[in-house]
Amino acid sequence: MKIKKIAAIDIGSNAMRLLINNVIEYQGIKHFKKVDIVRVPIRLGTEAFKEKLISVHTENRLLEAMSAYKNLMAAHEIVAYRGCATSAMREAQNGIEIIQKIKEATGLDIEIIDGKEEAEIIYANHIEKLIDDKKAYLYVDVGGGSTEITYFNQGRMVDSKSFRIGTIRILNDMVSTPMWEEMHTWLEEVVDGNAVDLIGSGGNINKVFKISRKDPSKPLSYDYLKTFYKNLKLYTYEERIIQLDLNPDRADVIIPAMEIYTTVMRWTKANHIYVPKIGLADGIIKQLG
Repeated sequence: MKIKKIAAIDIGSNAMRLLINNVIEYQGIKHFKKVDIVRVPIRLGTEAFKEKLISVHTENRLLEAMSAYKNLMAAHEIVAYRGCATSAMREAQNGIEIIQKIKEATGLDIEIIDGKEEAEIIYANHIEKLIDDKKAYLYVDVGGGSTEITYFNQGRMVDSKSFRIGTIRILNDMVSTPMWEEMHTWLEEVVDGNAVDLIGSGGNINKVFKISRKDPSKPLSYDYLKTFYKNLKLYTYEERIIQLDLNPDRADVIIPAMEIYTTVMRWTKANHIYVPKIGLADGIIKQLG
């Protein structure tokens, strides 16, 4: 038996995450076991999308978090890691400069990846093993700055596209009608009338699934998600924190996230969404392992 400990760093538009996994190789088969995950809601997208710059204050918070990640990785004796930053860092004019400062301060290498590579890393989760190869699916990953959608049919990936539609952008009224129309047109063309179900990833859909108390192997229905979204909008921000037990940094973005998921389901006439709790950091781990 061989055991090694690896890590993934995902610097997103809403939050950043450090995921630490054991990779256990036994009789030629690799088993991935999650050891720890540390999430810090830096919310880079609020500044990056509006101002095209990340402020000194936010930069300092990011550097503090990265220093903590470095120390945790050292304590865990990580043998390999990969760090990726997505849409917020892509759009910030000082994004590359901040990545260089992270390297100087911590020694950690972070890559700024584009939407296509982000979708490819997510695909490394081996989505094809989670689906029925006789059916068609849309894998929908909703982030703060973008939504990555991958279409699977009969067990294979057919097409994938990244859209600049995310929860932080919607909150800041930065998603135009043409941007929604682009997504709608692409979905119509790629699905081409086939019956589909969704596979959803991202912190918001994971939280909704947890609230539903559903069996992890069962999907949420479109009717459930639509009703949940409708009721969610009746709560104030404070009520979402207290009555639904949401963290403050989740209580606002969960509404635009549900708008994206329900819109995709309505446009494609999808009746169910499966929520396997996987995302970019998990994909990085699979690639490294």
